[in-house]
Amino acid sequence: MLLSREEMTALFGIGVKAADPARAVQTSLLENPISLPETGKLFVLGLGKAACTMTEAALTHLPGPVSALVVTNYENSRPVPGAKVLASGHPIPDENGLRAAGVAEELLAQAGKKDKVLVLVSGGGSALLPAPVEGLTLAEKAEVNRLLLGAGLDIGRINAVRQHLSRLKGGGVLRQAAPAPVTALILSDVIGDDLRAIASGPTVAPLMPRAEVVSMLKQHGLWGNLPQAAQEALNRKENAAALPVAQNRLIGSNRLSLSAMLEARPDARIFSDALVGDVAQAAAQIVVCARTGGQQLALFGGETTVILRGSGRGGRNQELALRIALALQGKPGWRFLSAGTDGRDGPTDAAGAIVDGGTVARISAAGGDPEALLAQNDSYRALSLSGDLLITGATGTNVADLQILSIAP
Repeated sequence: MLLSREEMTALFGIGVKAADPARAVQTSLLENPISLPETGKLFVLGLGKAACTMTEAALTHLPGPVSALVVTNYENSRPVPGAKVLASGHPIPDENGLRAAGVAEELLAQAGKKDKVLVLVSGGGSALLPAPVEGLTLAEKAEVNRLLLGAGLDIGRINAVRQHLSRLKGGGVLRQAAPAPVTALILSDVIGDDLRAIASGPTVAPLMPRAEVVSMLKQHGLWGNLPQAAQEALNRKENAAALPVAQNRLIGSNRLSLSAMLEARPDARIFSDALVGDVAQAAAQIVVCARTGGQQLALFGGETTVILRGSGRGGRNQELALRIALALQGKPGWRFLSAGTDGRDGPTDAAGAIVDGGTVARISAAGGDPEALLAQNDSYRALSLSGDLLITGATGTNVADLQILSIAP
């Protein structure tokens, strides 16, 4: 049976709910409580799109006294009793993020040997808390970010660069908090759950040395386009001081969300839990799945990349959905959903889209040229014309993207 749009949206919602940050934090702290010496204080830094929810949940399970700071994106910002909440820009860092980074450094600097630091990490944290290294301005760091996002690099390579241009990434939080011991509860938005890549690894070692980052940027033809200050920062010698050790706990991931969806629909199968790389190649994989014949319900999880060639609006999920719609146009009996678990796909208000065999015809009937819109990376306009955008609002979590393909017999 072909799933309806409502059924697809509900199944996606089950995946999102499985990544509920509050439940994950509470479970972790109940299983491994944080204790304090009599004279000690606990400092809490919540960072990322799920920071408000994670911090709120943590504060109900922590011994006092506690000093807490939350840094999240504008869409997910809300008051958290017992914590100071700051909002900043994502995916492009802004001045509010720069100020928030300064506040975070002030908080960490207060922690002493008898104190403890709890860091609550979720996706988006890399852009939300920019702390450019000496000699690099926020505008220059934002330009680097723009170049990386537009070059089709995966999140791991992007974060490898970011780590060496920031005082807080790639273990920077550990250095700032020293000598206080650090525990981090981490909600993964990275496929494969490499802790070094999640929010650019504030409590773990960098993904790669600076020399390897420089080599990678040259290999992709990006080095010459970087601001001079960024090139100088990446050419500096590594910090010779040993990185302090943290307790890092993974408490949620994309795979756990896929498992929850599979439990809700035993007739489904997980076709891929690593749908990554160029969005065109990912679309080709899904098209092969769709053309294998027979009734099926296939689940996918991952995070694709888009190479920007036009000036349109959209995101990786919308572009993936549009590519599927073009490849399968006119074929009856199928429906496809692709959406970000954070409720936001690129710089738009959509989480993604739900498309079917009539999507392309609806775009054309509304006066749009689907192929031309795709060429301009204008998937948002195309799917607006067809009425296929999926708008959920901010979800308060982020474990990358989920896809559902339903094929009728």
